[in-house]
Amino acid sequence: MQKRRAIVWFRQDLRLHDNEALTDALANAEEVAMVFVFDERVFTDTTRFGFAKTGKYRAQFIIEAVQDLRQSLRKLDSDLIVRVGKPETIIYELAKELKTSWVFCNRERTREEVKVQDDLERNLWSIGQEVRYSRGKMLYYTADLPFPVTHTPDTFTQFRKEVERVVPIREPLPAPLKPLTKLGIQIIPGDIPSIADFGHDPIEPEPRSVLSFKGGETAGVERLHYYFWESRCVQTYKETRNELIGGDYSSKFSPWLAQGCLSPKTIYRELRKFEAAHGANESTYWIFFELMWRDFFRFMGKKHGDKIFLKGGTTGAASALLRNDYRLLQKWIDGLTGVPFIDANMRELKLTGFISNRGRQNVASFLVKDLFVNWQMGAEYFESMLIDYDPCSNWGNWNYIAGVGSDPRENRYFNILSQARRYDPKGEYVKRWLPELANVPLEKIHRPDTLTFAEQDLHRVKLGDDYPTTVVEMEKWEH
Repeated sequence: MQKRRAIVWFRQDLRLHDNEALTDALANAEEVAMVFVFDERVFTDTTRFGFAKTGKYRAQFIIEAVQDLRQSLRKLDSDLIVRVGKPETIIYELAKELKTSWVFCNRERTREEVKVQDDLERNLWSIGQEVRYSRGKMLYYTADLPFPVTHTPDTFTQFRKEVERVVPIREPLPAPLKPLTKLGIQIIPGDIPSIADFGHDPIEPEPRSVLSFKGGETAGVERLHYYFWESRCVQTYKETRNELIGGDYSSKFSPWLAQGCLSPKTIYRELRKFEAAHGANESTYWIFFELMWRDFFRFMGKKHGDKIFLKGGTTGAASALLRNDYRLLQKWIDGLTGVPFIDANMRELKLTGFISNRGRQNVASFLVKDLFVNWQMGAEYFESMLIDYDPCSNWGNWNYIAGVGSDPRENRYFNILSQARRYDPKGEYVKRWLPELANVPLEKIHRPDTLTFAEQDLHRVKLGDDYPTTVVEMEKWEH
């Protein structure tokens, strides 16, 4: 008699620990086929404004995460079936071939992901199989909230007040430890592609990177242990989180969270263990605070749906001042605006796939509020480039900066010059990423536009040649 068989479709949950879909499948089926599909649309298509949907840095991170997941499953006498194509077709075909009863997966909530899971569900219904959904990306369970998702408060402060002290955070689910039952049918596991297979050039090592991000649950758990227990950097997170250089100024958990290599509940559990051992303070609380922000943006995505991707955001109040200016957009992308703090951040992003949260807020504000470029263009570029791209967090933050999202302040504007002087007071970050300004003295490093011709000769930098003239009048930030 054939054993009950199921598929676990791994998505943005590339881990064994706290994986509800995996736990449910192992509880309900005697044999479980583990599957990951590199969606050809996600890895080879372009966005509306012409960017690769998944740039090479995130593609490499995901490939590494899939390799790590396969290795972990092989240690349990299982394996990961890997394919490239359309998940709704490939998993349907696998379900027929394997004669499964169910496909277990963690539910996604944004447009493209929802369409894929809906199409798969329809295909499976045609052969009498069903999708069983779980949740895998959040700190809180929607069932535990004191309100339905459609009534989620539209400001983070109100959300936090209603949730923080009254909603319990569940314990993370354990990873399977015992060997898993082998499939009673032969199936080719498949090769894991390289970034070259998706049309990307090799990644050159960048010695200035804040961290060598390596994809996978193993690396994510190691980072968690390092940040909490080895370095105890968590104790000073609130004081250092706005710094710009080095691996320890912030947790850097976001890439592993975005691909589900780390569970937010696991981070929370480790945080509470650390506080019990070493004491709680503002910094340890702030890690929890950031995890709540992440949940909040996901609830906004659930509540407002496609609105988070539209020019008017969740408010519907699109600005008539913003235009699709590809010339200015390209200067911003290439770090050639003539504003050193902006250019340094944009070059770091281009060369590494990562910039600090402080940097993200500044470059986004500059694009929207100073260059008057459509914020959607910036959001799509971030989607392509960021190693830690997450749809709800990325688009939610851009809504926020553009003034069309969940923020009571109508005009969220960053004075780039004051931000630069506050967060890069010695010009070290600017000089790190803009070596052409290496000889510019501190008093002029954030205002190279004020260099006289004699000073340009003295400091060996010619504006308009070695470094571009500014695209905005920087004097406005002095007042």
